[in-house]
Amino acid sequence: MLLGDPVAHSVSPIFQNAAIRDRNIDAVYTALPCDRQAVGPLIRALCRAGGGGNVTVPHKAAAAECIDRPTAAVTRTGACNTFWGVDGTVHGDNTDVAGFRHAALLLLPDLTGISALIIGAGGAAAAAACALLDAGASAVSIFNRSPDRASVLAARLDRGGGVIRVITSVNDIAGADIDLIVNASSVGLSDHDPLPLDLSRLGTTRAVLDIVYRHDRATPFVSHARKLAIPAADGTEMLVAQGAAAFGLWFNVEPPIDLMREALRT
Repeated sequence: MLLGDPVAHSVSPIFQNAAIRDRNIDAVYTALPCDRQAVGPLIRALCRAGGGGNVTVPHKAAAAECIDRPTAAVTRTGACNTFWGVDGTVHGDNTDVAGFRHAALLLLPDLTGISALIIGAGGAAAAAACALLDAGASAVSIFNRSPDRASVLAARLDRGGGVIRVITSVNDIAGADIDLIVNASSVGLSDHDPLPLDLSRLGTTRAVLDIVYRHDRATPFVSHARKLAIPAADGTEMLVAQGAAAFGLWFNVEPPIDLMREALRT
């Protein structure tokens, strides 16, 4: 089950059901739109029945509040995207952290010592920041429409080393060299959205990762980066990697990640 609002655009049922069929598991993965108030009751009901699922925007923080046994990733990020039941107890993880790290390493083979800019301050941004800090990034900046929300996220993840900071204006980074720029906002889901950032205002950018994904074409931000000869990828690999990690938690079997990836191409 995938809980969120909206969920109609999600391709998760495509690759999760392909994996379920491949492993001959008696289950089905469906997407269910719901409001914030319904997230907790739905998660608890599914877990009491021995089920599980995912949570997507904008309910990851709400999901974290109803987890009985959260992993360290949930506790650190304040967000939960994967849940499952064990003897009626609600377990939760944030597999976006591992999914982001997988996708980022495909663009930059070593994340140690890099500088990164994260656009957004929601659950995806928290997962990205957590993964980058764990990988040894030397500087992580967060830029969000609401600086207060970015400050809350920075304070949650800050370990006192001065690695993470909040910027309040694009002017703060004009001309700066940044190794990795991450769009962790929802900007780009609609064709009418503006670009999350004009990359031509920066110095050298080594790579761009747009967590937004499009099933049929590159996102506008990825296209913008590639026009400037910057290596870029959308959120497809992160999506598949976090989904594969969730699959392993639900069913305690090795996820067929290559098959899951291929399911999105057919």
